Amino acid sequence: MRKLDLRTGTPVWKTYRSRRVAEARLTRDLSTDVLIVGMGISGAMTADLLTEAGHDVVMLDRRGPSLGSTPATTALVQFEVDVPLTRLRRMIGAEKATRAWRRARLAVANLRGRIEELQISCRMADRPTLYLAGNVLSGGDLRQEAQMRAAAGLSARYLTAGALQSGFGIARDGAILSDGNLALDPVKLTTGLLSHASARGARLFAPEEAVEIGYRRGSVEVATRSGHRIEARHVVLATGYELMDAVRNDRHEIISTFAIATRRQPKDRLWPGEALIWEASDPYLYLRTTHDGRVICGGEDEEFEDEARRDALIPQKVKRIADKLGKLLPAVDPTPDFAWAGSFGTTRTGLPLIGAVPGRPRIFALMGYGGNGITFSRIAAELIRTALAGHEDADADLFAL
Repeated sequence: MRKLDLRTGTPVWKTYRSRRVAEARLTRDLSTDVLIVGMGISGAMTADLLTEAGHDVVMLDRRGPSLGSTPATTALVQFEVDVPLTRLRRMIGAEKATRAWRRARLAVANLRGRIEELQISCRMADRPTLYLAGNVLSGGDLRQEAQMRAAAGLSARYLTAGALQSGFGIARDGAILSDGNLALDPVKLTTGLLSHASARGARLFAPEEAVEIGYRRGSVEVATRSGHRIEARHVVLATGYELMDAVRNDRHEIISTFAIATRRQPKDRLWPGEALIWEASDPYLYLRTTHDGRVICGGEDEEFEDEARRDALIPQKVKRIADKLGKLLPAVDPTPDFAWAGSFGTTRTGLPLIGAVPGRPRIFALMGYGGNGITFSRIAAELIRTALAGHEDADADLFAL
């Protein structure tokens, strides 16, 4: 493997130019309708929908816009939940499992429509998804999974080992081919959404950290690191895996994942349709392409301890991921130009935890995103918009904290 010029610790998205978002320093106490803590992709989606609905919005972030976990994502925007539909049915029941998968499918479609409506330039491209047999589901299991998805009205076509080999040059026991997913640049999407929210009046303050949450009658008061206070009717905690004490939850755990982006390579080295690829394995390998011919590949997940220990593992994880990529797709040059690590929340069911914090009805939390972070962030934004309008989303029970 070539080591020269490898940019370790730098996500590839940081090298592409993105729109500048106008944030300021917090210099006085404020009041607002909604305070959103976090200016990553979850906070940006929520701010977009809430400002469109007419809410006065203030945002805080202790780093700045589109930093934190957002640039670490590999941005495979797909409706397929980490837990297969056949297994999720056994865990939460057929009706709820089917609803969860359908809502994820709807969220991807809604996100696509929103990006097109706002004309956000984030290199969005429609992509099929190829779900490969692995140590969780064999080829025969995948056939049953595909049949169940199709019966639920979801895109799913089973490929035999022969069809997979002839169509994609991949030697596995079978696969499911699905349509209707997306690849995009997550930093460009985040800054685009924040810019639209700002144009509608959202006030963005960074670097600034929320350090304490208290209650007044009919409102929430948040103390900040700078010593100022923000009074809000509602607070949305979109802080990724960096949870505040108000939302500790034993149904949610933190996982570290590792990723590479290869050197640019000719299109004829890439696979048909540049499908998003992931495995029915635990942990699973996942990969996609960028607009300029790089292959982003991630996996080798570990339990999260702290950022220093996580990042110390990057060199050995890079080698394993590159080796796996080379074996899976021999035509691809797996030599990495970029390597990085990220952390994310996950749950037993693979579904996120979204909604009002128990006992604190004016505080909403967005937790547990797994491999579907961007898709679930869209669902979270929709659920919160509906809740603040005084209604209950028909699928809110699927994600309740």
